[in-house]
Amino acid sequence: MIRRFRYSGLFHFRRWLGGSFAPYLFIAPFFLLFIVFGLFPLFYSLILSFTNWHGIGKLEFIGLSNYVFLLSNASFWQSIWNSTYLWLIIVPIQTFFAVLVAFLLSLPKLRFRNFFRTTYLISYLVPLVAIAQVWKVLFDYEFGGINFAIKMLGIPAIGWLTTEAWAKPTLALLVFWKSSGFAILIMLAAIQSISREIYEAAELDGATGFQQFRFVTVPLMRRAIAFYVVIATLAVMQMFAEPYVLTQGGPYSSTTTAGYQLNQYMKYLDLGTGSANSFLLTILVMVVSLLMLRFLQVSDQE
Repeated sequence: MIRRFRYSGLFHFRRWLGGSFAPYLFIAPFFLLFIVFGLFPLFYSLILSFTNWHGIGKLEFIGLSNYVFLLSNASFWQSIWNSTYLWLIIVPIQTFFAVLVAFLLSLPKLRFRNFFRTTYLISYLVPLVAIAQVWKVLFDYEFGGINFAIKMLGIPAIGWLTTEAWAKPTLALLVFWKSSGFAILIMLAAIQSISREIYEAAELDGATGFQQFRFVTVPLMRRAIAFYVVIATLAVMQMFAEPYVLTQGGPYSSTTTAGYQLNQYMKYLDLGTGSANSFLLTILVMVVSLLMLRFLQVSDQE
């Protein structure tokens, strides 16, 4: 009787699944890996954010103390401001630049179009550490090529990496050059998905090239633009490698980004504060991303 009940239950369960266990066995590894390496670390990090723990010993629950400490910490807000400053001088300009270059590369009458489509990706493919080392040589105060060139013009040498006023713009220029190829790739793919018939109709209505760019290309690329703005926001807020290699967060913490500040807590095994920092950063990025989607008027109904 018990065996018959088990077989009956198994039969109904299999029928509820659609008649076969095989599809679920095939997708099971993904869910197992996601739970082990994604979901579990996320919830464990959330628990750590309410504790004072340095990697060993017993977890000491301290409530919201880590969050209160961070929100009242000048270093935390300085890192947020540094990341915001970098975002303001990178993402808007780079997005417009990428859309414009992608539009020019999509023109059928452009000469050497295939050559340009190949070369713009070079900056994205070059390793970051290699680019950062080149940047350090170019912008060195004593022997850098940039200062050598401006001194020939009679302009005093500038401390590109050693002064607070110039360190962030120099870092932003590195990020801009490194990631522009990826931005152009996304925009070019979006432009190529626009039907040529729309442009032909605009030409018949007398629209100039600029008018086609403004009233046809840009509106139809809103979803691609919103997508890039969101992932660029994530990249800037999580930025660690660039300031680490180029400036070590200096001078005077002027290039200490939110991602670099988070790494400092992990470096000294202050895991509770570091976890709280990561969740505050996540909330900030979510809010900024939602605001940008709202500003760009992108919705699921489009």
